[in-house]
Amino acid sequence: MKQYRIAVIPGDGVGKEVIPAGQRVLEAAVAGRAELAWVVFPWGSDYYRQTGAMMPPDGLETLRAFDAIYLGAVGDPPRVPDHVTLWGLLLPIRKTFDLYVNVRPIKLLPGITGPLRDKGPEQIDMVFVRENTEGEYAGAGGRVHVGTPHEVALETAVFSRFNVERVVRYAFELARTRRKHLTSITKSNAQRHSMVFWDTVVAEVAQDYPDVEVTSLLVDAAAALMVRAPERFDVAVGSNLFADILTDLGGALMGSLGLPPSANLAYDPQFPSLFEPVHGSAPDIAGRGVANPIATVWAGAMMLDHLGETEAANRVMQAIEALTAEGKVLTPDLGGSATTEQVAERIVELL
Repeated sequence: MKQYRIAVIPGDGVGKEVIPAGQRVLEAAVAGRAELAWVVFPWGSDYYRQTGAMMPPDGLETLRAFDAIYLGAVGDPPRVPDHVTLWGLLLPIRKTFDLYVNVRPIKLLPGITGPLRDKGPEQIDMVFVRENTEGEYAGAGGRVHVGTPHEVALETAVFSRFNVERVVRYAFELARTRRKHLTSITKSNAQRHSMVFWDTVVAEVAQDYPDVEVTSLLVDAAAALMVRAPERFDVAVGSNLFADILTDLGGALMGSLGLPPSANLAYDPQFPSLFEPVHGSAPDIAGRGVANPIATVWAGAMMLDHLGETEAANRVMQAIEALTAEGKVLTPDLGGSATTEQVAERIVELL
């Protein structure tokens, strides 16, 4: 029986509740077929308050030995500033292991009533490919004259041909497996260097994919179109910032931020990829046992598929869709009264 070593970082807030629920479902999905060897690391904001760091100095080296990373959530405002939590844990993992794309499905599940009138599962079914290691989140910049009236802050977006091309190429390959349509998210009317460069690379890569239709949309127009005509989207590719924002809008279109998952994929297979829900730590509901575990379970299904356990991954997705279709065991964000554990239990039963 094949064994997979999974590094588990529940993190902060509801991450500590939804990760155990996800583990329970994934273990049931692979039972008799594979073994998931979990190793849990108590890193996050609690660890920061104890040690002054979000993870130990050798944390990245420790994670390197695993087949995948399963992350809950990061963030504990206002006790720890968000830039400390993000740059202390998640972003170093993404950058060190070159997790170059962040894949985020946006799909209205059966039985869920989204906020858009007359738009059902047939119209809301897209996948965003987000550049994940540089762009607006590259970390280049600084502050000078700190604390004076002349203080200046610089945040420099970084776009390299090597990175943009491989991210765009991944998106084209993904589009080939779906409806053969790619939307490139840009802002080249205002950002005449970085986004004109982005457009140039997309146009060049598109020549290798004559079977894929390409549409270029300004990010603000894309936001409006996602609401007005979500069926126009199949696969979309965008920068770190643009795709981050638009996929939160996508979560709203799905009916709850407790639903969308994400996969942070390593370019080099020797490094572990990371799988997490799109939502944050939700401190307002943490500890109440009502957090929606579906995003985390779905992210776990993406992890199983990445590890080669495609049949188990498909069974998890079928169980999730059966759960939402019957509509009896749902958390409060979806209009139900079930707990996190009850939703996980029902998904296991449906498996």
